[in-house]
Amino acid sequence: MRITIVNGFFLPVPPISGGATEKSWYCLGREFAARGHTVTQISRQWRSYPPSETAEGVVHVRLKGCDHTRHLWRNLVHDWFWSWRVFRALPAADIVVVNSVMLPIWLGRLKPAAGRVVVMPGRVPKGQYRFYRRLARIIAPSEFVRERVVSENPALDPLVRVCGYPINWTLIQSPATVRPSAADLRSGPDLVVGYVGRLHEEKGLLLLADAARLLGKQPGIPPWRLLVCGPSDVSRGGSGTAFRNKLVSRLSSAIPGGRFHLLNPEFNERVLAGIYRQLDVFCYPSLAAQGETFGVAIAEAMAGGAVPVVSSLPVFSGLIRSGANGLVFDHAAADAPARLAAALGRLLGDEALRRQLSLAAQEDSRRYDFPNYAEDLLADFARIIRPA
Repeated sequence: MRITIVNGFFLPVPPISGGATEKSWYCLGREFAARGHTVTQISRQWRSYPPSETAEGVVHVRLKGCDHTRHLWRNLVHDWFWSWRVFRALPAADIVVVNSVMLPIWLGRLKPAAGRVVVMPGRVPKGQYRFYRRLARIIAPSEFVRERVVSENPALDPLVRVCGYPINWTLIQSPATVRPSAADLRSGPDLVVGYVGRLHEEKGLLLLADAARLLGKQPGIPPWRLLVCGPSDVSRGGSGTAFRNKLVSRLSSAIPGGRFHLLNPEFNERVLAGIYRQLDVFCYPSLAAQGETFGVAIAEAMAGGAVPVVSSLPVFSGLIRSGANGLVFDHAAADAPARLAAALGRLLGDEALRRQLSLAAQEDSRRYDFPNYAEDLLADFARIIRPA
């Protein structure tokens, strides 16, 4: 098959500056090419990257893009111009996977030679699916996203498949991962609680700081540390320097004695795998009811053996089974910090429970490994272009 993958306007591929969508489709593109398919990746021009090249069997085409902004309307304008640039550059193909908002509105009608149009929602739909018509498939990361797509456009219901999100499970499992450049958190008896992701207000990190303060007062909890790793700059999805400083101040005062570690943003998948493998508990207290689509960092942490503790957003229900492979707390409750502290304290204080949930989390996340996920997608693409 000839497969084109269209990425968004603000991050590069290979994903040296982050982005779950860019990382996922970069790795899937390599998997497709390794199986003999013709793959083209379209992404943003970026510093030392050439405008075009072929690497690992994948043709890369890079076009002028823009940084992400705080304002939805500006991002939509950028996406509009990006979509037309991509439209003009698209090669003939059998399948075109589109990770932008505007392009699917007209692509299937105006350029059918570009291939059957496949869309994977990277964010919760915000009305754009009302305008989508000539699609061949919508790959929904979760049942929650599927419901939102169908609520916007019921006619798309037969085209939606819930597939989760791919992760590099095999790499994360490998002992040959790279430890982060910061001090080894495994030196000494301390357990490690971690968060990896964007440093954004919607991720519930201030709630985590309040919970950490309460957790420090619980009797009988073994020594523990907190690791936080992720970008704060707006161009990479964070809330900016002011929020970062506020968060660091609150966490430093909540967890004294040098037991709070803020790592620089890390996008090397081997180093990230090494971070995940150091964690005992992974805390993801997101408040982003209109932003989360699956929880890639959660699945990656699960693959590394960390037990997830997540907020009770419906989007996580397909990934986390509370009490079976992780714990869920009510983030909307008036005493949400106390509930989060209780969940963290339960895991830190019960080694047998932690071990049980860790093994289940690792096994449950295996189904999202890139080779398995790629094989499933390729079979589906074949059905799309050669229906029975």
